[in-house]
Amino acid sequence: MTRLSEEPLVHPTAEVTGSALGRYTEIAERCRVHETALGDYSYMMQDCSAWCARIGKFANIASNVRFNATNHPTWRPTLHHFTYRAGDYWADASNEEQFFEWRRENMVTVGHDTWFGHGSTVLPGVTIGDGAAIGAGAVVSKDVAPYTIVGGVPARPIRERFPKAIAERLQALAWWDWEHAALRASLDDFRSLDIEEFLEKYEST
Repeated sequence: MTRLSEEPLVHPTAEVTGSALGRYTEIAERCRVHETALGDYSYMMQDCSAWCARIGKFANIASNVRFNATNHPTWRPTLHHFTYRAGDYWADASNEEQFFEWRRENMVTVGHDTWFGHGSTVLPGVTIGDGAAIGAGAVVSKDVAPYTIVGGVPARPIRERFPKAIAERLQALAWWDWEHAALRASLDDFRSLDIEEFLEKYEST
């Protein structure tokens, strides 16, 4: 069994560049992670892809998930990337940095304590709220509210995980900012208390 630590665990077959990985994070086989921040305790399973994304703490990311599936220039005579990756094709041409900056302006933002099902895709510019769950195979083209479950192509709300008042209390509690030792001390409560009991106990501490 691999025990995670403050040092991120990155599989040798993964490719990670220009990114910041938090404590107790894990990047599994064949993932490609570029210009991305991955918060503490978050993990990506096999074959994920993330570019220009800010992912919060405790994100549960199944295999084959893609963050910021980049757009092509639909307004140009051609969709092909020879127009903005021209340097790959001609020695006297340069890549179009302005185009890549346009892509970067459409970063994906993900809150804390989220779950992304197998093969889901988050499109450019989308914000996923705290506690949201994304169904397997979903294509998320619009923002997802906190503690909402979505699914489908394009993704649509299925139901709330908790009523809005409960969701707001969880966000105010922000347990994802607790110290590692505090998480261990409250492990049994995470496992056994219902949401009301959990909130009542820890809101008063």
